[in-house]
Amino acid sequence: MPGILTWNRYGKSRVRLVKLRRAHAVHDIVDLTIDVQIEGAFEGVYVDGDNSSCLATDTMKNTVYAIARRDPIDHVETFAMRLAEHFVAGSGVSRARISAAESRWDRLSAGGRPHPHAFIQAGAEQWTAVVTRDADGVSVTSGVTNLVALKTTDSAFAGFPRDRYTTLPETRDRILATSMTAAWTYRRGAADFAVRERIRAALLDAFAVHDSKSVQHTLYAMAGAALAASADVTEITLTMPNRHHLLVDLEPFGLDNPNEIFVATDQPFGLIEATVRRQD
Repeated sequence: MPGILTWNRYGKSRVRLVKLRRAHAVHDIVDLTIDVQIEGAFEGVYVDGDNSSCLATDTMKNTVYAIARRDPIDHVETFAMRLAEHFVAGSGVSRARISAAESRWDRLSAGGRPHPHAFIQAGAEQWTAVVTRDADGVSVTSGVTNLVALKTTDSAFAGFPRDRYTTLPETRDRILATSMTAAWTYRRGAADFAVRERIRAALLDAFAVHDSKSVQHTLYAMAGAALAASADVTEITLTMPNRHHLLVDLEPFGLDNPNEIFVATDQPFGLIEATVRRQD
């Protein structure tokens, strides 16, 4: 063979798991999509066709379900850590990586009271978690994706450079809308994963109250608010596509448009990303 195998990883992707907690009259639902990936001494599987060390990906799927039956899954991070611990203990495995996305289900109300076992899924927002376990220990990164937010004022974009290709007008008052993704890394040994609700609230509060000069300006303010919300978070990465809302020209119809009528566009869009790390 002319090539040398220098790296390998394999696993089971998009394992769908829904767990109901029925211990009391009020039920809870956990809705997860999980990826299991392992690395290690599997060269023989690739090079020689020797499957004696190859854990079947179907076994990985079944393991997820079996451990889910025994694990309470209070937090997706702790469940992912339990899975990583199991798989890294396998023969020849040097690293296990568990990625999980948790779909949000909100409890319905009936008769003015929260219903004990009826839920609604209002949007595409998901909690995310990535747990990696190897000889150096456990790394946990949590986050949220498809978190959609919009505000109708306190957002501007002006003072940017202009050249012969610039047509965008400056504005001191515009709609700011985004479908953000956030991923934050915990310090080693952190265990309070319920803080994710506080971090989400901090992100949205900062988005709402910040006097934005640009998406970048607001991203930095939001990241700072998230770091302030939990001392266990060492850094956060935010990805914020700018969901443009363009003012419609109504002059051809003899009408003015005092920042009221817009067309929402989804392509093309500005994409703003940054990582903010806590100062030592």
